[in-house]
Amino acid sequence: MDPEPTTLTRPTPQSSTIERWARDYILADSWEAKLAPPPVPSGFGDETIEPPARPGRGASFAVASHGEKSTGKSALKSAERRARLVHTFLHHELQAAELMAWAILRFADAPPALRRGILGVLGDEVRHMNLYAGYLRARGYRPGSFPVRDWFWERLPACPDVVSFLATMGLGLEGANLDHASRFAERFREAGDEEGGALEELIAREEVSHVRFALTWFARLSPRVARGEPLFDAWRASLPPPLSPILMRGEPLSRALRERAGLDAAFVDALARYKP
Repeated sequence: MDPEPTTLTRPTPQSSTIERWARDYILADSWEAKLAPPPVPSGFGDETIEPPARPGRGASFAVASHGEKSTGKSALKSAERRARLVHTFLHHELQAAELMAWAILRFADAPPALRRGILGVLGDEVRHMNLYAGYLRARGYRPGSFPVRDWFWERLPACPDVVSFLATMGLGLEGANLDHASRFAERFREAGDEEGGALEELIAREEVSHVRFALTWFARLSPRVARGEPLFDAWRASLPPPLSPILMRGEPLSRALRERAGLDAAFVDALARYKP
């Protein structure tokens, strides 16, 4: 177990526009800055800001080139393994928050209401990060106690347009989290960790609105949907290679949560049947 670090940095205290705030958040290089960003400015600016190619990763991060293997049921009997897993979930939420900020900069020509919505999702991701951080601290660990891999950052910047981003992050990765978080809620409880189970259940429930948000805008902006293509086909075609639906689902599929997010039975059935 690691002690709390004694020296930490924050992002720029005052950002004059949402775009500058988004850039500062991506480049902030400490866990503290990622968990407690300054208030978001009220409006967008007129200038175009190039999104950073990589997020800030200071001394409090241990970045690995490869991820750990999936944790099986028996391994979750170990409190340390559960903490490692929660730390992975925390880092997934961090990457999601950073990439929402990246999307605000990258897709500056997207409808303002969409960019505002992305900013709202970013805020939810930061709140989820703090829930995971609280779980870790209560058990003697902290953000940064375990290595992380920036897998999302290796894939999402390949999205050529905002439709692809919505398909990959919202319908894809966050859609998969409806399945994964539901499954781990059950596994944590089987291991006797009711707090961990309740936390995963909460995250799964709150991801529903994120998937619904992505679905709404994807259906509105996708040229393929406008041409009458089935939603699943339009979504699959919008994922940047080498990503495919096989990476965007958990086992078992959480049909109830996916349908609550607005995905119809035809989409869920096609996802369940999909083979590379």
